[in-house]
Amino acid sequence: MPEMPDLLAAGLMLLVLFIGGWMSFKMRFPDVIVYLLIGIVVSSWLADSHLLYFAGEVGIVLLFFMLGMEFPVRQLMHVATKVFRAGILDIILSFGVTVGITLAFGLGWLEALIIGGVTYATSSSITAKMLENSKRMANPESEFILGLLIFEDLFAPVLVAVLVSMTVGSGVTIGTLGWTFVQIIILVAGAVLLGIFVFRKLRSFVDRYMDEDFFLLFVFGIALTYGGIALYLNLSEVLGAFLAGIILAEVKRSDVLEGLVVRFRDLLLPMFFVYFGTTIEVGEGVPMIPMLLVLLFWSVAAKIIVGFAGGKLYGLSSKVALRAGLSLTQRGEFSIIIAALATGTLRTFSSIFILLSALAGVYLFQKAPELATSIYGKKRDKKIV
Repeated sequence: MPEMPDLLAAGLMLLVLFIGGWMSFKMRFPDVIVYLLIGIVVSSWLADSHLLYFAGEVGIVLLFFMLGMEFPVRQLMHVATKVFRAGILDIILSFGVTVGITLAFGLGWLEALIIGGVTYATSSSITAKMLENSKRMANPESEFILGLLIFEDLFAPVLVAVLVSMTVGSGVTIGTLGWTFVQIIILVAGAVLLGIFVFRKLRSFVDRYMDEDFFLLFVFGIALTYGGIALYLNLSEVLGAFLAGIILAEVKRSDVLEGLVVRFRDLLLPMFFVYFGTTIEVGEGVPMIPMLLVLLFWSVAAKIIVGFAGGKLYGLSSKVALRAGLSLTQRGEFSIIIAALATGTLRTFSSIFILLSALAGVYLFQKAPELATSIYGKKRDKKIV
């Protein structure tokens, strides 16, 4: 039997995703979870599909590119300063305490650090998608949530670099850590300087050509190039794409530019979640169940504490801060990257944790407004400062 052409496979995948999206819409069930489950089902056929991986990668780049366009440089600096203390608390609870729990269950330091890495970062892609789908992007907590996600995207590459060094046996040195920090600083500083000194002066250029067909190539080129530079520096393309959005935000035409990108994002982003699903290994049973249950409980509790305490430090009311904490519990793409460093039972354990965390996290995200209102009543949402 001849091999299925890529064009036919892509068409069938889009139709399957359409059916899944339509069913999730009718059932009022998160389409993100449907796409993840589709990925698990088709993993035996598509686990090594470069086309699926690349399409999903472009989709996630466009998602964070659009998010970045909501944050001009001045606003980003303000958010980064306010979210710093919450970010440190996140590292201590979500990573540090998890490592301690894993050691208490008798695993070694390397295994504990890998599991700590898996449980650390909230899924930026799932969270951003849910914020948009639920029409909560304009809520007071969204700025805090996105700021904390970006903090995690800055810390996670450092964590990945450390774990890679440990798993390949080269060890962690001050030099490797220092170089990773330097690369992050270069990437961020480059975006700030380009935005302020170059793109602020391009407003008339953008106004003149934004309605032309070829202008879309300029916008996509900025997004993919800066995301690609981040990958070239062994950082996250999510971070690079967000910074590319910040660069273009300085043009002060975000609404129009987002309109150019949104349809392409909607086409390609589901591919990321399908690919995400193909990487989850669930065929070998559930190992280390007691530790899995403890870590699931703690991973949820830690993010709620970070969201509530960090949100209060950020200036949110108690109700809004609780809503933020309940919206941060799902793990995702960085967890998958770190889980890939594990082998055997540990990789299976990590994959099952990620899947269960994503399911529980999406449920808590949906219920967050209702739960916060049930505890604090229907007081008007606001920031304290």
